[in-house]
Amino acid sequence: MHLGKTYRISEFLVWTRRQIYVLLAVGGIPVILYQVLGLRWLTIPLTVVGLLGTAASFIVGFKNVQTYNRTADAQQVWTSILNSSRFWGICVRGFVAKPADTRDLVERHAAWLTCLRYELRTPRVWESMEKASHAEYRRAYRIPEREKSIDEELCKYLSEEEQRQILKVSNKATQVLWLQARALRRLLDEDGISLTSYIELNKILKEFIEQQGRAERLKNFPYPRQYAIINTIFVWAFCALLPFGLLKEFDKLNEGIAGFMQGSMVWLVIPFSATISWMYTSLEQVGESTENPFEGSANDVPITQIAKMIERELKEIIGDADLPALPEPTNDIIL
Repeated sequence: MHLGKTYRISEFLVWTRRQIYVLLAVGGIPVILYQVLGLRWLTIPLTVVGLLGTAASFIVGFKNVQTYNRTADAQQVWTSILNSSRFWGICVRGFVAKPADTRDLVERHAAWLTCLRYELRTPRVWESMEKASHAEYRRAYRIPEREKSIDEELCKYLSEEEQRQILKVSNKATQVLWLQARALRRLLDEDGISLTSYIELNKILKEFIEQQGRAERLKNFPYPRQYAIINTIFVWAFCALLPFGLLKEFDKLNEGIAGFMQGSMVWLVIPFSATISWMYTSLEQVGESTENPFEGSANDVPITQIAKMIERELKEIIGDADLPALPEPTNDIIL
């Protein structure tokens, strides 16, 4: 998540510069064929390009709305996790008699948050973080889950036996919730909590399972691939045909031009077509970087920060002085 007022124009240009190079080449080839090689028939009506541009703008707009909704859903999920976690801490502090048991339940909840964020940061085939533009920009900020292994993080919260039990399964977050349920049952059997408290705490565990499922849905089910590919086809078809539609229009400008540009106005097709096409490709790239809200891009939901904030608040509730440090933003970006 970007915490600054806005991205700088220089950042955005660097992020999209590979597309700019391609668009300049796409605009230059028709101009060379038309102006240098004399293929004056190599034009298409501008109205055809306009219709394609209209269609492309509709589908780009549709995609960006849908991908923004995915990010908004992810923010809502983690806001729900934050609120439920606060309620968990309050209930654990109020219901559980022994401070040691209270601390275990809070630490295990921090382990669940850790397992969940590591699972959500695990790359998927359809994600775009390995593309050159994203990989390059990734050097400007930190992804905590790629700096430390999950083993290093879990040892802060769990016993060695519980760590071994969790690390050998595929869905570690679900396993932690099962350990929480087992611990609550043990406390009930040992009269560490009342039956009413046991039922209430299990209701909160059920909320955590539902929230985990909603987060996993956003992670494991991508923006529909059929819409993604048709968006790319329409945008690049428009970018490829736009210079052909502008050739005659700029050639007509030679009639009223004198001086060194006389007869050379067609060359302006290159910068103008690249600029117009860049607007479309940039919108597509923004949508692509928004559709996977947990992959580790600069625009992701800051799940590491939220998890650490929850951990700090829960430890403050139980009176623990050993509070974890909150992540610091790097170049105004925090995850």
